[in-house]
This record gives sequence, C-alpha cells and structure tokens, in this order.
Amino acid sequence: MPPFRWARHTGPIPDPDVSSYQWSWAAVEALDADAIRAAMSSPPIGGGAAADRIADALGTPNVIGEKANVTAFVVRWFVDRGLLVDLSAIPEGTLHHPGQVAEVCRREDLADLVAAGTPFGPERAAARLQVRRADFGHMVRLGWVRSPQSIEARFGTSRAGAVDVALYATASVNAVVPAHPGVDWEQLRTVEKGRRSPLAALQPAPA
Repeated sequence: MPPFRWARHTGPIPDPDVSSYQWSWAAVEALDADAIRAAMSSPPIGGGAAADRIADALGTPNVIGEKANVTAFVVRWFVDRGLLVDLSAIPEGTLHHPGQVAEVCRREDLADLVAAGTPFGPERAAARLQVRRADFGHMVRLGWVRSPQSIEARFGTSRAGAVDVALYATASVNAVVPAHPGVDWEQLRTVEKGRRSPLAALQPAPA
C-alpha cells in the first residue's frame, strides 16, 4: 500500500521491532495516529504523472501524441539518485508522493537534473562518447555503464519484430571517460570499423 510505505519513509511508522515485517504491541500503541493519517492523506501519482509535473515546472509541458520533454525514465533516474521515493511494489512502474514531487519541482537545479537523467539509447550513447557501437557494448559488458530501464522498439507493425532497447542516463554516459583514465581514449576513438576493440580483452572487475 503506497500511503503506508510513505508513512514508513517519513517516520510516523517506525521500522518493525519484532521481525522484518512485524511490530510489537508496544510499538503499535506508541504510534501517533494523527501523524500517520496526515502522511497517508495524499494519494500517490504514477511516474508518468510525475514526469508531466516536472515538465510543467520547467515550462516545457508534455503534450499527448508528441515526444515527451520529460519521461518516466527521468523520474526513475531521480529515484535512483534518492531525489524521489518509489512507493510501488512492482518493477513495471513507479508511484510517488505528490508533495515530494512538488518539492523536486521547486529545485533551482531542476533543469540540470532533468538533463542529467535524459536517456540515450546505445547508438546515441556510443556517439556521445565518440566510439563505435561495439566498443560501447564492451563498456556495458564491463559494467562501466548500466541501464536502469529498457523500452520496446518495433520494426514494422508486427510485435514479432519487437526488441528491448536499453536506455542509459546522460550523466552515466558522461561519467564513463573520467571514471576510466587508464583507457587510451584517443586510440579507442580511432579504431577502424571491423577491427577488434581494445576493450575486448578486458574483464569485469570482481563483484
């Protein structure tokens, strides 16, 4: 129940003291009922609605039928950064407290945050890093950049031709080069098409 999770997050309902999901009777009796009701009074909104409110705050409203200026991917990136709390219990979408979304919308750095969370597909991510698509694939394999979400892309009208395309936040792509100063980026960016990637021999760091 999202309102209950929000009350847990904001404090009126403390962490369970008996087990990971059980409270003692003494803990229940000590709860502040008015504070809990206040925390649970606002119904949550979905990631799409949160994205719309953020877009409105930037003065670039999302328009139905057109490419969104702020997407649910950005909202999920905000969750990953601790800027928003996901109150849902399913991986398919997110739910948020409208008050917390309003707080985010008032941030002076909102435009920069949205720009940092704007998604790139693998082709655009590779182009931003000025490397081949295959080289970027090795970066993904090595764990240098991770995709928190993918979208379904269709080729033609049949769903039989649909594939999942991973998305990467702009900030995550931008962080790759400074995070790996040992790579000869000038050499990597000049490898000819069809040649083996210098990254192919590297192995992911131990977990």
